Amino acid sequence: MLNHPTHDQLKTLKLDGMADAFTELQEQDQADDLGHAEWLALLLDREAANRSTKRVNTRLRTARLRHVGASIEDVDYRTPRKLDKTLFQQLGTCKWIKDHRCLLITGPCGIGKTWLGCALGQKACRHDYTVLYKRMPRLFAELELAHGDGRFPRLFRSLVKTDLLIIDDWGPDRLNASQRRDLMEIVEDRYGTGSTLITSQLPIDTWHEVIDEPTFADAILDRLVHNAYRLELDGPSMRKLQAKNEEQAA
Repeated sequence: MLNHPTHDQLKTLKLDGMADAFTELQEQDQADDLGHAEWLALLLDREAANRSTKRVNTRLRTARLRHVGASIEDVDYRTPRKLDKTLFQQLGTCKWIKDHRCLLITGPCGIGKTWLGCALGQKACRHDYTVLYKRMPRLFAELELAHGDGRFPRLFRSLVKTDLLIIDDWGPDRLNASQRRDLMEIVEDRYGTGSTLITSQLPIDTWHEVIDEPTFADAILDRLVHNAYRLELDGPSMRKLQAKNEEQAA
């Protein structure tokens, strides 16, 4: 008789994990052999796991990763593209985010830069870090609109407060004066307090040209490149290889 009221009360208290575990245990004959402490431990374990899953899902929704299914467990190390396996696995521990360091991933189109960045972003969400993914062209378009409609302070806060900011597709268009100022403010406020991951087809030594103003370029890149990890990829397009493999398998 107590089963349903207890289950309903757990739901009312928003202890959904405990409620589900309670129902499952009631349906198992061996549950009768468990003591009160064992019952409670199982309920608490399920509640903790349930809340952890909800937190990760919420962080993933907020991150808006381009490749939602990207995972470091699925990284292809066999295809020759100069991916440093030891370094990437070290990055997968997320210690670089804890230390507020940056990561720069460069390489030709189709090499998998965005996918690798999203895989690290997904792992960061699993480690309870906040993540935000932005393509560079769309980021500046959002900032321009935000300046005009009064949303800039809120957008700016979201960019500087997130633990990991992923800026995808750096360059090749040169920045205008407004874009330089906005980027400088973002990088300055994040320096030493958050991690920034940038992907680009352009070699790092050409990024000064993208910023297109020596003083701003020196200030911005000093904060991004200094003490940053680098993954400099090179090799065949992963998209072309995948398409070729699919054709052969068909």
